[in-house]
Amino acid sequence: MTSKFDIGLKHIHAIAPYVGGRPISEVAREYGLDENKIVKLASNENPLGMPKSAQEAMKKAASDLGRYPDSNGFELKNVLSASLGVPTDWITLGNGSNDILELAARAVAQAGDEVIFSKHAFAVYPLATQAVGARAVEVAATHQYGHDLPAMLRAVKDSGDRAKLVFVANPNNPTGSYLSAKEIEAFLSELPSHVVVVLDEAYNEYLTPEQQYDAVSWVKRFPNMILSRSFSKAYGLAGLRIGYGVAQAHLTDLLNRIRQPFNVNSLAQAAAIAAFQDKAFLQEGFELNRAGYTQLTKAFDDLGLEYLPSAGNFVLVKVGDDDQAGARINLELLKRGIIVRPVGNYGLPQWLRISIGLPEENTAFIAALKEILS
Repeated sequence: MTSKFDIGLKHIHAIAPYVGGRPISEVAREYGLDENKIVKLASNENPLGMPKSAQEAMKKAASDLGRYPDSNGFELKNVLSASLGVPTDWITLGNGSNDILELAARAVAQAGDEVIFSKHAFAVYPLATQAVGARAVEVAATHQYGHDLPAMLRAVKDSGDRAKLVFVANPNNPTGSYLSAKEIEAFLSELPSHVVVVLDEAYNEYLTPEQQYDAVSWVKRFPNMILSRSFSKAYGLAGLRIGYGVAQAHLTDLLNRIRQPFNVNSLAQAAAIAAFQDKAFLQEGFELNRAGYTQLTKAFDDLGLEYLPSAGNFVLVKVGDDDQAGARINLELLKRGIIVRPVGNYGLPQWLRISIGLPEENTAFIAALKEILS
């Protein structure tokens, strides 16, 4: 018999836990492979690793780990504030940008409310929605698997007062789709003021100069907007789990009221300060990513494989026509020591997401894929 306690937690039981890219050590154990020869292109990590500037900053911070970290992140917020041109009380630090997404859901949505996002968007959006007991409204994507902002706006207006939060990713993971500044600004201008929008820019640093726009200026104009960014990707700090949100003071106050104390550790704060100011490392990663994108997409063209144009540090490629294709090719790649990301859980079972790696890592993946497909 179901207890009252179980009934009260139905929205929690319905959550399918997030599953990340498989660790190298796990794949080595399962398939009897040498860890040093495994190539991981599954989690959109920076193939350059952590910048040396961040490593040095961590070494200095390590001498004081017997004390709690600065819960308010004073030094990091000041660096961000000076660069972004916003007050420090507009900044929230998170245990990865994932933390910012979940804080936003907890701050503005509850049971009976609706949270709106696109089909094929980041898996954390529905998870964060379910965790607070709100209703997820998934809006059909465009024919290119990107966000259909006009359709999302209609869903908001059709929901009346029930809609409380909208997630918009740019670029989007896992499809790599890109929204122009004109499209986003038009959406923000028409969004009802009672609905909060999170603009998730975890891959913003990989945009080309002609794609870049000033999202912070929108935060200044729209009091219902939260800008979310990450240090995990372009800055190479995935293992430290640190990100940040930018919003006007009234929203930031809400996020910080429910944020866990000391949610960002001392090493992460020190590394983030150094990495954020390391422009040479950022540029090196950008150039490596563009070259890797060309390397992968040329191989896909040569193989006659369909892929989606990507503004991130990954490419989504179609590896077959049946709904087992992604899982089947993924398994064969794993046996050869290549870890990529199947995306059946995103409703894309025929596709694989390939993180852009070092040239030799991309070459190893391409060789394995050619062998499998032949």
